[in-house]
Amino acid sequence: MDLVPALQEPLKKVLGPATAKVMAEHLGLHTVGDLLHHYPRRYEERGQLTRLADLPMDEHVTVVAQVADARLLTFASAKAPRGKGQRLEVTITDGSGRLQLVFFGSGVHKPHKELLPGTRAMFAGKVSVFNHRLQLNHPAYELLRGDGDGAEETVETWAGALIPLYPATAKLESWKIGKAVQTVLPSAQEAVDPLPGSLREGRGLVSLPEALLKIHRPHTKADIADARARLKWDEAFVLQVALARRRHADAQLPAVPRRPADDGLLTAFDDRLPFTLTDGQRKVSKEIFDDLATDHPMHRLLQGEVGSGKTLVALRAMLAVVDAGGQAAMLAPTEVLAQQHHRSITEMMGELAEGGMLGGAERATKVVLLTGSMGAAARRHALLDLVTGEAGIVIGTHALIEDKVQFHDLGLVVVDEQHRFGVEQRDALRGRGKQPPHLLVMTATPIPRTVAMTVFGDLETSVLDQLPAGRSPIASHVVPAAEKPHFLARAWERVREEVGNGHQAYVVCPRIGDEEDDPKAAKGKKKPSPEDEAEKRPPLAVLDVAAQLARGPLQGLTVEVLHGRMAPDDKDAVMRRFTAGDTDVLVATTVIEVGVNVPNATAMVIMDADRFGVSQLHQLRGRVGRGSAPGLCLLVSEMPAASPARQRLNAVASTLDGFELSRIDLEQRREGDVLGQAQSGVRSSLRVLAVIEDEEVIAEAREEAVAVVAADPDLEHLPGLRTALDALLDEDREQYLEKG
Repeated sequence: MDLVPALQEPLKKVLGPATAKVMAEHLGLHTVGDLLHHYPRRYEERGQLTRLADLPMDEHVTVVAQVADARLLTFASAKAPRGKGQRLEVTITDGSGRLQLVFFGSGVHKPHKELLPGTRAMFAGKVSVFNHRLQLNHPAYELLRGDGDGAEETVETWAGALIPLYPATAKLESWKIGKAVQTVLPSAQEAVDPLPGSLREGRGLVSLPEALLKIHRPHTKADIADARARLKWDEAFVLQVALARRRHADAQLPAVPRRPADDGLLTAFDDRLPFTLTDGQRKVSKEIFDDLATDHPMHRLLQGEVGSGKTLVALRAMLAVVDAGGQAAMLAPTEVLAQQHHRSITEMMGELAEGGMLGGAERATKVVLLTGSMGAAARRHALLDLVTGEAGIVIGTHALIEDKVQFHDLGLVVVDEQHRFGVEQRDALRGRGKQPPHLLVMTATPIPRTVAMTVFGDLETSVLDQLPAGRSPIASHVVPAAEKPHFLARAWERVREEVGNGHQAYVVCPRIGDEEDDPKAAKGKKKPSPEDEAEKRPPLAVLDVAAQLARGPLQGLTVEVLHGRMAPDDKDAVMRRFTAGDTDVLVATTVIEVGVNVPNATAMVIMDADRFGVSQLHQLRGRVGRGSAPGLCLLVSEMPAASPARQRLNAVASTLDGFELSRIDLEQRREGDVLGQAQSGVRSSLRVLAVIEDEEVIAEAREEAVAVVAADPDLEHLPGLRTALDALLDEDREQYLEKG
């Protein structure tokens, strides 16, 4: 890594320990290279003022404006009883609106001298409201014009037509970051270019040093466009090379080919299916069977809408492997889901799941369940069935990957709901086979194509987008409980009507409501968002809502609760009663989000729906309408009609297309750190690349990356690219990619 010593230089050596400490703690920037890659979020044009009319509430902002007037007020206070307290009120304007700045106490003297009417400056602070007016309290500011000692330096600092505004924090304003960048910018000349020369020239991209210079010190808008186009390519290409190398390495691994027997378990299973497979299920099954027949491990992502029949496709793949003499393991994220899968798979297979038992079919195998809460005897039995090969299929939670679990011949691992399952856990299970087993990852969260290419770029993708025959549409409506309380009353009437027609309903709440109400538990929780603040109440809780419903609007119906802190046996008992139709209404947290299948449940009321993400609401909604009767999903919210939260709910209510919703969701959440295990988050490893907008760049970068890795897997002839990969793949991410 001594290729770029200047960029490896720690910031504390260059900027001093105090600034470096804030940069490390609040922005995650440690080296000169990190700071050079902390790009401006946008640019102010000299003379063109920020629109004060569009200021977002409760966010840190930087504005360029002119002082309209300034008033120094003296008042009495507890600290200054003789009327010596001082408050400076400064009004600034930019033509589109006005904003009040407020300074108190000893902080008034400097701004009182400097912020005279007519002065132009940059101001940074957090926007708040006082007496129905927007204001900034004690904003930091930097004069842009003026006479006096600092004028020359200020003009020098902001030279150039465009002022970069950086992602900043309360501890470090944008222009201070700008000054720090100016200090390290000469080092950009030593940046080693990761893009092969032929690729750069072929696409007319500027060099990396030039791109860094242009993004931090642009003279024209064309400079910014050149720099961003180049830096997007860096991010897309380096990431796709990392994924291509991973796919290339996987393709070198040995695996046992698994081909189903002509007249084996799979054929017997297909013969007993009461319906025919959809075209989509046939097509995807063929892709999976082709992969299973090769002598290197399958790595496939199976994504499909809720209820598109993914479990059936996965089960057919498992039966094919059992046919070929191997074993298959299915990993579920929760015990409830593992039990549900076990129940539905043994029901689908019937006597074919009773291998070695009286009444079992001649080609049958055994299907065992393995979870953490099983009794010792049952667990011993299951472990014995696995090690002897008696059990062809095992379904379980992460208890499956403990050291004690030994397989006879593990051929296929199916992971349900990828985003809930740690990479280490998948890796541990992969190591259970004599050779790496084939891997099938299922997700019911539809993923836009480019995200799949980025987040799951190491997996081949299969998509199930047809719903099986007999599935009913789901009608979704937003219930504005604050504006129209009678709508909520009507929602409970609709639930009673569904139950009256012999159906069942879910009511979902964001919280459980037992020890979470403890004021000590609330300590240390992060400050609520402005929307929560506006509501001034905690999210609704399962235990409270269930009690209110049973006493009030749903009196006389059988109401039960289900949440994650119940004992596994109790959860299972509640689910069994609900599945059997003994319970009318199940009030639950999101434990029902994935995999719970009760065809007779037709209605769902989601309380405080604005507290859930778009994809989560779509998942939850997929629990109803699973039978022949149409489904109904009511999204209850107290948020005002114009709020972003309500717009999000309107989007969910307006379409059942999960791919469309996943785009909306992604646009709102940002991409998160696409290489890290958390797929949403504040800091993204993608700084200029947006996976939704830059579909073309990602697709082209993937093609180029595949070609580069095929020609030179170890990147011996591309030292700059190797360096960039090392920087991208710090240890965590390297492990993440290694483990898949």
